[in-house]
Amino acid sequence: MSTTRMLKPTPFSKILIANRGEIALRVMRSARRLGYGVVAVYSEADADAAHVREADEAVAIGGAQPSQSYLNIPAIIAAAKSAGADAVHPGYGFLAENEDFAAAFRDAGLVFIGPSAESIAAMGNKAGAKAIMMKAGVPCVPGYQGEDQSDAAMLREAERVGFPIMIKAVAGGGGRGMRLVKDAAALPDALRSARSEAQSAFGDPTVILERAIVEPRHIEIQVFGDRYGNAIHLGERDCSVQRRHQKLIEEAPSPAVSPVLREQMGTVAVNAVKAIGYEGAGTLEFLLDAQGQFYFMEMNTRLQVEHPVTEAITGLDLVELQLRIAAGEPLPLTQDDVTFKGHAIEVRLCSEDAHHDFMPQSGTMALWRMPAELRVEHALQSGAEISPYYDSMIAKVIASGNSRDEARRKLIHGLDQTIAFGVTTNRGFLAACLRHPAFAAGEATTAFIAQRRDELVRALPEDAVPSVAVAALLLYVTAPSAVPHRPGRSLASVFPTQLRFELDGTVQSCAVHRERDGSYVVVHEGGQVSFLIEQVGDDSIRFQATHLIESATFHRAGDRLFVQRLGVESRIVDLTRAAPQSAARSGGDGKLRAALNGRVVAVLVKAGDRVEAGQPVLTLEAMKMEHVHLAPTSGIIAIDVAEGEQVTTGRIVAAIEAVA
Repeated sequence: MSTTRMLKPTPFSKILIANRGEIALRVMRSARRLGYGVVAVYSEADADAAHVREADEAVAIGGAQPSQSYLNIPAIIAAAKSAGADAVHPGYGFLAENEDFAAAFRDAGLVFIGPSAESIAAMGNKAGAKAIMMKAGVPCVPGYQGEDQSDAAMLREAERVGFPIMIKAVAGGGGRGMRLVKDAAALPDALRSARSEAQSAFGDPTVILERAIVEPRHIEIQVFGDRYGNAIHLGERDCSVQRRHQKLIEEAPSPAVSPVLREQMGTVAVNAVKAIGYEGAGTLEFLLDAQGQFYFMEMNTRLQVEHPVTEAITGLDLVELQLRIAAGEPLPLTQDDVTFKGHAIEVRLCSEDAHHDFMPQSGTMALWRMPAELRVEHALQSGAEISPYYDSMIAKVIASGNSRDEARRKLIHGLDQTIAFGVTTNRGFLAACLRHPAFAAGEATTAFIAQRRDELVRALPEDAVPSVAVAALLLYVTAPSAVPHRPGRSLASVFPTQLRFELDGTVQSCAVHRERDGSYVVVHEGGQVSFLIEQVGDDSIRFQATHLIESATFHRAGDRLFVQRLGVESRIVDLTRAAPQSAARSGGDGKLRAALNGRVVAVLVKAGDRVEAGQPVLTLEAMKMEHVHLAPTSGIIAIDVAEGEQVTTGRIVAAIEAVA
């Protein structure tokens, strides 16, 4: 490759990015630095999205549902041609691992920035990838990846492999179409749910079975190959902290991987890349058991969400490497050139409620503020809409340092400074994970969250000033009729103001006194607190209480107030002038209401059936995940929705009439 005669260039000048959100912006950044033009595509739901505004050009490709837009191959190819783009970057998710998409671009005479369609077909399919690896002598998890997909065959093979068993969709990734099954009785329902989710996310309901390895580490190796047979690895990432089989925290290097093990796993990964003539970025994923034995799971034939931690410890731009390889350049470095420095940790900030089974959330992000000192990948701003149609991940926050503990501390501090008001996120849950002694010691496995979920959800830092008192103070000073706060003595009435409000789901009553010396006294059920306000602005307050000086960030929207202090977010609803609320919302009236915006993918009972409290009634799909809704009471059920119907949060989807 020392002469240009041996090169096989595929030059391009304008890149269409067939994705959305933060990854579209990430690709644009590297592409522009290398002198490429960038074109965005967007759905109806994303017409005002950041990636649309930032692109040189943007092309509408269809409706809000992914099948109408970001999964619509003809529409994306037509968009590329209309904008004059001669290359496409698929990002991750959607069509990134779809061999038909790669082949269609190649057939259209356009450059696909990724591996060949043949490589995607060989390694993007979990069953095919396992067969290739087993033939090459790579250790694989025992399982079944046969063509017979009948329930009978699956039950027979599951019993042969042995429970507990893992069901996995052969296409795609991200935990979609994956179910852990503990016994034979649970297999039929798990198969139906996994197939439905896989069909919706990837257009392919085929699944495989694998023996479930108890409490492993999830380790992945980043690889790159070029069209000249060169291949390297960039070390490992530890992705063990997961919920619903989806990663939440990733780090590089892994605290469980020694230099010897890194070399072994890296050699296996590079040999696999060379064996299939792989070109571009890819990741081989392994399970690492407690004895140090690793098993191949799958290969992701794309850039990974967690690639920033590898960039942090290697100093390389992985998107730049993708672009150079796609243009026909050889890899610019050998394995000996790859060095690692320091430690990096990434968390996935998601619009989901950790207190309610990580239920995805949608709505308006009233106030959005990211920590300036850390690397943050996002595509949001205050006032942005979080759509129910796409993945719940709304940002990635990455910290790096000379040591793992330094990176961890920086990330905790950054999360404490992150403001995301209006839509429930997992920000506090992520900080609790990072603070937990088991994570701090580098001991987290894939069972980390499952074993400690209640502890992590409840984890709160020590609070010297009761949050109920701070909530009452802020309701008082931010009320539309409030007299503006001014330092010093006040002539305001000293009569107390009675407040009634809901704080994080609990109704509270307080009295607030404005003293003539300018201070405030909040009387609550547990006692009273004196406050001296030093400064109050549009969205921040600084106050002194119990000899402490603190700051808090807040946002008021009508009767709703969002407050964040000491890294903890609270939601407050002013009930002072509100009529008492009925218990209907809890399901005590026999009504089953949609817990989120989503599409009805399965109705599990028939109208007129007798159901028992807690019985599965229907399944909604939102943000690429399925969510089963249970009967709130026992009785005869009436169904008010049909499969395929889109419903909004709070809509009555079924009613149950009690019977004697």
